[in-house]
Amino acid sequence: MENQDWKIEFTWIKAHAGHRGKDLADQTAKEAATNSDIECYKRIPKSKVRRELSDNSVTKWQGEWDNTTKGAITKSFFPKIVDRLKLKINVTPNS
Repeated sequence: MENQDWKIEFTWIKAHAGHRGKDLADQTAKEAATNSDIECYKRIPKSKVRRELSDNSVTKWQGEWDNTTKGAITKSFFPKIVDRLKLKINVTPNS
C-alpha cells in the first residue's frame, strides 16, 4: 500500500558518530560495492537525470492535460504541452 503522507528529510550526519541508521547505510553500501553478484551501474550524469525527470514530467502533464475537461479554449491554442513549453510568452498585466 502506498503511503501518501510520507515525509522525507535529508540531513547531514557526522561520520563515525555511532548513528545506527548511518552505520547501517555504510555497511550496506560496502557490501554492495564488494558483492560481485550485484549488477553495477555506471554513474549517470546529472544532466541525463534532469532530462529524464523533465521528460517524464511533461509526459505526465500531457496526460492530465488530455484528460481534463477544463481549459478548452487554452487547449485549442496549445494542445501539446511540449509545444507550449518551447514558446517564449511574455505575460503582461492588463492596464
